[in-house]
Amino acid sequence: MTKELLFSVTKKDLKIEFFSGKGAGGQKRNKCQNCVRMTHTASGSTATGQSNKERQSNLREAFGGITNSAKFKLWMSIKIAEIQEGKTIKQTVEDMMQPPNLKIEYQNEQGQWA
Repeated sequence: MTKELLFSVTKKDLKIEFFSGKGAGGQKRNKCQNCVRMTHTASGSTATGQSNKERQSNLREAFGGITNSAKFKLWMSIKIAEIQEGKTIKQTVEDMMQPPNLKIEYQNEQGQWA
């Protein structure tokens, strides 16, 4: 079985902000912007990395937090379904709203649904 790359998440898909850490870790931690707040714009998933002194370690921690979040996993499953079906969700909804798929109900004079 071969694996195929369906889609990828790149740096363009992320909003990355750096900020100074607080608490234990010494003067370097408090004056350098090594902590990371990362947001995946398409899914709205947000994570922070601030447990290490090194920026790279905090970037890895934040990215790991995003990929493990429920919002990101839901977004990813929707994207995979779109790719496998070849349709977007909007197209799927439009197909479902075609006249043969709709059922119209109304209430008659006796108050019964028909």
